[in-house]
Amino acid sequence: MEMTVMQRLSNAIRTQRAERAFGVDALCRMLEGYLPDQHVAEVRRAAEFATSVHEGQRRTSGEPYVYHPLAVARTLAEMRMDHTTLMAAILHDVIEDTGVSKESLALGFGEDVAELVDGVSKVTKIEGRTRAEMQAESFRKLLLAMTKDLRVILVKLADRLHNMRTLGHVSHEKRRRVARETLEIYAPIAQRLGINFIRTELEDLAFANLYPKRHGVLQEGVSAQLGDTRKLIREVEQKLSTTLREEGIGASVVGRQKNLFGIYQKMRRKKLKLLKVTDLLGFRVIVSKVDDCYRALGVVHHVYKPVPLEFDDYIANPKANGYQSLHTACVGPMGHKIEVQIRTRDMHHVAESGIAAHWQYKQGAREGHKQPQARAREWVASLFDDFGNASPIDFVENVKVDLFPDEVYVFTPKGEIRRLPRGATPVDFAYAVHSDLGDHCVAARLDGALEPLNSTLANGQTVEIITARHARPNAAWLNFVKTAKARSAIRNYLRQQHEDEAVRLGRRLLEIALRELSVPASVLKDDAKLEPVLAANKLADIEELYAAVGSGQRLAPLVARHFLPKGAAEVQDEGGAAPLAIEGTEGLVLDYARCCHPLPGDEIRGHVSVGRGIVVHRIECKHVKGRPQDWVPLAWSEKVLGDFIAELRIKAYNKRGLLARITAELANAEASIENVQMPDRAGGEAVEMRFIVAVKSRVHLARVVRRIRRIEWIERVWRA
Repeated sequence: MEMTVMQRLSNAIRTQRAERAFGVDALCRMLEGYLPDQHVAEVRRAAEFATSVHEGQRRTSGEPYVYHPLAVARTLAEMRMDHTTLMAAILHDVIEDTGVSKESLALGFGEDVAELVDGVSKVTKIEGRTRAEMQAESFRKLLLAMTKDLRVILVKLADRLHNMRTLGHVSHEKRRRVARETLEIYAPIAQRLGINFIRTELEDLAFANLYPKRHGVLQEGVSAQLGDTRKLIREVEQKLSTTLREEGIGASVVGRQKNLFGIYQKMRRKKLKLLKVTDLLGFRVIVSKVDDCYRALGVVHHVYKPVPLEFDDYIANPKANGYQSLHTACVGPMGHKIEVQIRTRDMHHVAESGIAAHWQYKQGAREGHKQPQARAREWVASLFDDFGNASPIDFVENVKVDLFPDEVYVFTPKGEIRRLPRGATPVDFAYAVHSDLGDHCVAARLDGALEPLNSTLANGQTVEIITARHARPNAAWLNFVKTAKARSAIRNYLRQQHEDEAVRLGRRLLEIALRELSVPASVLKDDAKLEPVLAANKLADIEELYAAVGSGQRLAPLVARHFLPKGAAEVQDEGGAAPLAIEGTEGLVLDYARCCHPLPGDEIRGHVSVGRGIVVHRIECKHVKGRPQDWVPLAWSEKVLGDFIAELRIKAYNKRGLLARITAELANAEASIENVQMPDRAGGEAVEMRFIVAVKSRVHLARVVRRIRRIEWIERVWRA
């Protein structure tokens, strides 16, 4: 009993200390430094309301739940956010966790607060959705809310930051899942929006939780390499501050050890060992005006020797998120390489807080502070323009691609600058200019020289896209494009092409199946007879029905039976099933079996396969078996287009020049070689070769075989 009393007393003391440090009063004391009294009172009212509705709820750590939203608000208060954002931060979990409605919040605290809270709240759980789909849909909802008010993402980032700080109290599996999501989505968003202090802490916390052993080893290695970091940083700070003051430049110099995740990324990107990573220390020189930035650069280079080719001017060429600064690298004390960033105070506000810097200034502030917010809004809006119709998971994947823009700047023929991710190709450039340009591109001129579409663009190049009216996107482009917009456009085209081809094939298959049952094709246009069939198959319209049949999701004979009059016998035509004519232009909904490589002129049958459509086999193929109703009768059309794959086996004497003679005969016979394999010798001087060739038909293949047989060293040629 005595121990229980002591425990209760200890818990009460801890709670009182937490209240003093993290409670409502502590938050309001922070706000009094920059908000008017009436706004502080509104924030206090929201905090008291949150305390009452979260009463009895506790976090996994055991502390009262309300400490979490108050901590989120405290982070935003450090960014000097407005009172509406702070109220939304304090109330951000009440819709999701307490049953308070959005309408009630609007009545009590205003429409703006209610909209912000609703934007941060996850979507309602729906049965049948996986965890990944739910998370993806919640993320899309969050970004959609950002298009209306960018403060939504500031609340969410502060929320994620506090969750990451307290991640040690949840299961190992959840810790890894949340850490991975943070690294893949939330830290890059913070970087894209220019909120540097949140980005770096999110990265380091996620790194420690996702790869704890790597984090520990790297932390020890950095400490061992730098030794007494504080002494080293203090020495550089004092030397630079003194020299700048002597030159009449008012500046503050602040040093830091670079974040561990940044070091880890650099080691992986450049395949370096820790000993080879020399720039582990970074320094910021903050001055009053732009002219002083360039003067301070000269002073820094006078004090410490600059490293060649490691200077970037982001003042003249700002980053996409509005970031401006001069970057240089120098050789510091004891040979340590140091990175120095030089910027004005205004630039520093934007660098650390990004879009949040806009709300740190009162009405009438200079227009320059609105640029990061405008750019962020433009970026979020473009995501929905490009990927708004994608599935939730595809949307998130596309956004991930868009969040890592190590950029390259190129020019259009008219001199306009286009910003693309590093490694981008002319196809990415074409889609960045216009979707139609991307859909019809065939080649590109880079600085006037003709180059293939998979060429990598370099800074400063002028890119001219060559188009052709007949050209269409190629699935192979997905192997080299870098931008999410290009990837999404190509996938959308291929998906649409597949659906169109499936509709055409499905219509033909269904008409054949109806003819077998002596049912006129006109029933497909009779709404009274069509609606029950669509309802039975859970489809919306006839186009969906055709697509389902053409892609193999529904079997045409089974669908056709739904059109029989009630009580009617299933009678086939005397001549049996009319075969489907194969033209070779069916595209993605028709597949040719690799086991037997059917050619025009062969007797063929088709097997309906879900997702592949109809798979065509030769009639003598060992795989043509099973129930007759699973097979579709096929025949080649009188006019077949395209090339078809065939496999040839050749047994010959292994003489010098044999392969050259065979390939020459194949070329003379107008057959293309797709692949050649030469297994071990069959015995003695004989060798057996396997050729995969592209031909027009069975007759064409016979002509090829005759030419090869004329070679004196050939013993046998046969089709596999």
